[in-house]
Amino acid sequence: MTFLKTACTVVITTCVAVTAFAAPLKLTPADPQPSGLKEGLAVKYAFPYDVKTLHQANRALKNASPGKPLAGLDYWDTNNGDPTLTSDKAHHVVAGISGYVRFDGAGVYVIDFLTNDGLDASVGGQQVGHFNGRQSCNETRAVEVEVPRAGWYELKATYFQRVGTACLHMRAGKGTPDWMPNSAFGYK
Repeated sequence: MTFLKTACTVVITTCVAVTAFAAPLKLTPADPQPSGLKEGLAVKYAFPYDVKTLHQANRALKNASPGKPLAGLDYWDTNNGDPTLTSDKAHHVVAGISGYVRFDGAGVYVIDFLTNDGLDASVGGQQVGHFNGRQSCNETRAVEVEVPRAGWYELKATYFQRVGTACLHMRAGKGTPDWMPNSAFGYK
């Protein structure tokens, strides 16, 4: 048993060390840089009978319809029964979100999300938010990214809300993540 505990400790320590010293993910700016964007993000909704995983959410999005655009990614935890994001439904909601996020300067940023329930989000071609399951409004793992220059970066996300309350927030910052203002998001 001692050998097993020691082996597990070594594996965990190695994983933490590798994560701590991993280079930031390099984001790719949109090319060409978009102009004339509307503030917010585009969204498509699907309302499956039930949804518990990102796999089920992605299947449901094959039959999605355009919805009212999102103001950004700052949707506080709702009350049970309140609509999810900009949809008119509270439960069994899947959202395919697309557009751009603007970083005002180059550098290394930390990005995370608060989500209830599942989320798979990418910015500038890199996965920056992931949770495949159901949870109350909690953080995803923080990810360090390198923003090579100021400008717009493509954002894509699959989000789902099963039952109960719903939330979705994006945070980013140099050092410590902070709430992203709605003005940092745009779509065509």
